[in-house]
Amino acid sequence: MKDQRFNGKKILIFEGGARQSLPFMRAFKKFGCKVTVLCNSKLDVAFVSRLPDKKILINCKEGDCVGFEKRFLDIINQEQFDVIVPMSDFAATILSNNKEVLDGKTNAICSSNKIIHKALDKMNVMDVCQKNGLPCPKTLLSAEKIEDVLNGGLTFPVLIKPRAQSGARGLRVFSDEEELIDFTKTNKLIFSDYVIQEYIPNVKRCYSSNLYVDKNGRIVSNFVYQSARWFPVFGGTGTLNISVFNKQIIEYSKELISIFGLRGCCGVDFIEDPRDGKIKILEINPRPLACAKIEFLSGINVAKQILEDTFLESVTSYDTYKTGVRVRMSQIDFLWFLKSPNRFKAKPCYFSILHTKDQLFAIDDPLPWFAFLFSGIKKYKKQIGRKSKFRS
Repeated sequence: MKDQRFNGKKILIFEGGARQSLPFMRAFKKFGCKVTVLCNSKLDVAFVSRLPDKKILINCKEGDCVGFEKRFLDIINQEQFDVIVPMSDFAATILSNNKEVLDGKTNAICSSNKIIHKALDKMNVMDVCQKNGLPCPKTLLSAEKIEDVLNGGLTFPVLIKPRAQSGARGLRVFSDEEELIDFTKTNKLIFSDYVIQEYIPNVKRCYSSNLYVDKNGRIVSNFVYQSARWFPVFGGTGTLNISVFNKQIIEYSKELISIFGLRGCCGVDFIEDPRDGKIKILEINPRPLACAKIEFLSGINVAKQILEDTFLESVTSYDTYKTGVRVRMSQIDFLWFLKSPNRFKAKPCYFSILHTKDQLFAIDDPLPWFAFLFSGIKKYKKQIGRKSKFRS
């Protein structure tokens, strides 16, 4: 039975290429909402889905942020949406950039522009962690040239990654000084654009904390999942995630999110350092995390929290959730199986399907699984011939 309090509310899911758009659309539909999805490709998982009531295709050229933002604002002026929920860093940034313009027209579920940009800057996150005694990898905060890195007190291997980028894109690991110097000369590296920190080897556990912060700054849910496998195998997208309870992670993420003053959906990524057993903060994501489906399956209805936060005086608080729930990204998990030297030793076993759901496949909505596969193949073909450096 549909919740009549939210029946007919118009929701815009921004953007449809994000995997997390699917569980959010499904959840909003159960409340009787009318769901529109904004897409940039006909291969977006939400575009091929049967779930949205309406699909809008912007179809801007890759990297054309200005064109996308202009088209987005035109759509908002033409349509009347009650709520807009960003699904990616890109969407959250555009939404926050125009938050003042949108006020009075719609409810944007995101933080202010200033807060979003601070949270997306990985160097700034490391700086905040170090100043507030929160655990994080040892990081150089002011390196501007190669000498600053070589004399900065880091022990090789050293990891370098862009200050504003998601997943493992742009990440490099250098085993010694010579390798770093050669790469710097060849690529004319601008060190101020990168996070330079110690490389944590032999990682066995990565975690993500998913929070919802209501408009009054109250954290009404704080959900944790563990990535048991990821691809690329040196560190990237979680391919098998399991819901867990970890009090330490909950406390760390609560403190960090409160310091930044974030609102709405947000997440914090962690890594467990096998050298000292400590859990360390990696980055903040000021929007729903990609594996949002596991949170819904574990009993936390974030869509309900968004609707209550927007239209009611109080928001449902979730203090407990199911643990042991598994969600697999089967296409990427297969790549992990091909590349990982631990393919037959991993726990849980790759072939185990106990309490496991696929992140994209649903019997009543199968096309997103295939769209994601074809989109991945298309991207892979574009990358052929480009130089990539991966650590094993």
